[in-house]
Amino acid sequence: MTTLHPEHSAHQHTHGPACGHTAVPHGDHVDYAHDGHLHREHSGHWDECEPSGHTAHDDHGGHQHGDGCGHPAVEHGDHLDYLHDGHRHAEHDGHWDDH
Repeated sequence: MTTLHPEHSAHQHTHGPACGHTAVPHGDHVDYAHDGHLHREHSGHWDECEPSGHTAHDDHGGHQHGDGCGHPAVEHGDHLDYLHDGHRHAEHDGHWDDH
């Protein structure tokens, strides 16, 4: 899974542990869920941090995410992602994607 590097040029807010947005561990950095997308700090500015392509999470098992599942939900575009085991899962065509 590769990550694009589009800069979020009009980002006036500084994210951090007390900013009020959900922190999402993502590889070697932390993304912040804000306005339906994810931001990460990079070289003094904020980038959109979105995966490209489609990656199914083949080892998801029988767990179904939803209200009351115990995993935080964050808005991501037109759907919800669920934070689980250090990454985001989204339901897609009968399986769970790894975002």
